[in-house]
Amino acid sequence: MRLLMEFGMGTSLRRGDYTEAAARAVRDALWHNSINLAELFGFDKTDMIIDVQIGVQQPEAVDVAAIAALFPYGQPQVRVVFGGLDIPRPDGDGNATVIANVALSVSFDMERAA
Repeated sequence: MRLLMEFGMGTSLRRGDYTEAAARAVRDALWHNSINLAELFGFDKTDMIIDVQIGVQQPEAVDVAAIAALFPYGQPQVRVVFGGLDIPRPDGDGNATVIANVALSVSFDMERAA
């Protein structure tokens, strides 16, 4: 059962680094959240199932393991899809400004608790 959804946006302004833009989007979403859901339902924080969906223009360029490592607890399941936005830089250096969007949802295996 999904109990919480949060959204974030992150950028890589000069280096065109999709993993860094995605990491900043995840941190943005995490900083919006300070709800103690695990304790509210009698779970441990490690029981949280965290679905992470990241949208960038080059999904294959995101290091999924690096993104999963950002979560201090829980069970992150990271999926990267086509989305976000690349904005060409006017200096023509070949690196676009990368914008990543993320949606995080937190749930628990409620059947297990019964």
